[in-house]
Amino acid sequence: MLIRMAQDPYSRWSFEAAREPARFGAGEVDGVPGTEHAVDADGTLCGIPEQRIVRYRHLFVAHGRHACPECRRQVAAAPSQASAQERLHDRVVAAAPGSTRDDLLSALRTGAKVVRWIDGPSAGLAQYYVKLDELRDGAEAVAQALGAAESVGLAQVDDGPWRFTVVLPHDGGRPVVARGPQRP
Repeated sequence: MLIRMAQDPYSRWSFEAAREPARFGAGEVDGVPGTEHAVDADGTLCGIPEQRIVRYRHLFVAHGRHACPECRRQVAAAPSQASAQERLHDRVVAAAPGSTRDDLLSALRTGAKVVRWIDGPSAGLAQYYVKLDELRDGAEAVAQALGAAESVGLAQVDDGPWRFTVVLPHDGGRPVVARGPQRP
C-alpha cells in the first residue's frame, strides 16, 4: 500500500471528496454598522433586500464575532460547491477532442493543481502568463484564441512534468487547451 501511495499521491482524490464549503460575500445594512451578513445576488441570507446592503470586498466569515446568527445558520446549511478541478473539468469537456484535452481531463479527475484561473484582457494575459514558445501542443490554437477576443478566461494546471494552459472564451466558444513543460 505504501508503494501505491508513493506512485499515485492522488489515488483517493475525487470530485466529491474535494467539494468546498459554500462561500458568500459579506455586507452590512446601510447605516447600521456592527453586524456582518452573508450576501448573495438577492440580499442577505437572513432576508434583508439587496438595496439595503453595503457590500464588503471580502467573504462572509461565519465564525466571526460580528456575524449575523441567522446568516451563520444559513451558511452552515448551504450545499457545498464544486472544486476548481471539477468546475474546470466541466468547461474543458467542450474543448476540441484530442490527446492534450484528454490528458488534462484525466489530470483534473485525479486532483491536478489548478495554479491559476483568472479573467482579463487577452493581450495582458498573453504577455504575462502565456509563453507560446514554451508550449509543445496547442500553441497555435492558444495564440488564435487569445487574438480573437478582447477579454478571456485563462486557467493553468500543473500535472507531473506538464503545465496545461486553457483559454476560456467569454462568448461561450469552445475552450482551447495546450501544454508545455512546467517551469522550475
